[in-house]
Amino acid sequence: MIGISKLYCGTVEPSDALRYGRDSKKLPPHLLQFSKDKKPVVVWNVTKRCNLKCLHCYSKSGDSSSEDELNAELNTEEGKQLIDDLADFGTPVILFSGGEPLVRKDLPELVSYARSKGMRAVISTNGTLIDKDMAKVLRDIGLSYVGISLDGTLKTNDKFRAIPGAFDAAMEGLRNCQREGIKVGLRFTINKYNVQDIPAIFDLIEKENIPRICFYHLVYSGRGSELIDQDLSHEESRRTVDMIMDRTEQLHTKGHPVEVLTVDNHCDGPYIYMRLQKEDPERAQEVLELLKMNQGNSSGIGIGCVSWDGSIHPDQFWRHYSFGNVRERKFSEIWMDTSDKLMAGLKNRKPLIRENADRCARCRWLDVCNANFRVRAEAVHGNLWADDPACYLTEEEIKIPDDQQV
Repeated sequence: MIGISKLYCGTVEPSDALRYGRDSKKLPPHLLQFSKDKKPVVVWNVTKRCNLKCLHCYSKSGDSSSEDELNAELNTEEGKQLIDDLADFGTPVILFSGGEPLVRKDLPELVSYARSKGMRAVISTNGTLIDKDMAKVLRDIGLSYVGISLDGTLKTNDKFRAIPGAFDAAMEGLRNCQREGIKVGLRFTINKYNVQDIPAIFDLIEKENIPRICFYHLVYSGRGSELIDQDLSHEESRRTVDMIMDRTEQLHTKGHPVEVLTVDNHCDGPYIYMRLQKEDPERAQEVLELLKMNQGNSSGIGIGCVSWDGSIHPDQFWRHYSFGNVRERKFSEIWMDTSDKLMAGLKNRKPLIRENADRCARCRWLDVCNANFRVRAEAVHGNLWADDPACYLTEEEIKIPDDQQV
């Protein structure tokens, strides 16, 4: 994650993370990305079932799950065993996702159990199932955050989610959460279908007093693999990140300090830094320090995924590769087992990047972005250690200065 508001608008200083020793157990949620121990935030896709069928869904979820898939889901007791292990392991946050997590009747019980173990619990939902009664349930179980996916204004969102009425239902779910005092934000996946709606989404954030939004760059996984030609061009990505920075700054100037983040393209970090070098050099140096703390892409390190059937993945987009299954071994054991070549490679990827990549291998920002997203490299080049095709930095911007050449 790249915090636009944290970095560009100066809402976080390096000293904020250092004050807690950069220990993930002590850091407040908004500073977790700067932890030094990188205990994994775990996304648990609790089900493949969903009442929508989004064009970009990485898990290919929908309402037509087979009986075998339903039977394969970790049951309540197995889920609690997973939570026990994650709590003992030091996982700071468990994110309940899907499919649509709210189709599981035992979700409130699982969230409550995670909270009883001292974990922060959040859910990623399409919001359409959060009626007034469910909002009260979510309040009572102590959720830290509800992230609602909204991929455009009404017409765009409903087309993208393939179900008429999805926008209005999601907004009603958001408002129901707000009425119950639950922190709720938006999740928006950027692509050619909806990029024109981003200004309207900022207007919506201001109008509805929404405190947080994450803009996700497209990842070529699941049904998202079919949208590669709908990803932004490099120039479009640059313009979009500039516009997100501009609109975030405008909100902060107006006294509306929304937390705005971009996700899944770590070249956003150096891009922000280089813009600040021109506008505020002193702040730029602080941002560079924070980016070094962040350490870039964290697949297989600070982010992990458990699927509905217990399979463990490097992140939620890497569904075609499993390190093992929590029904057979604990997540904590599998996560630290570097006898798996992919696990070992992700935890120490720079030598492999230097052997296989071109731009990434000679990029001055390798230590900052950690070679970005490996799933995109694999999808386009057939080599997961090749360049991430979504990196939009120019040759001049990635060039190592002469005085820093080895």
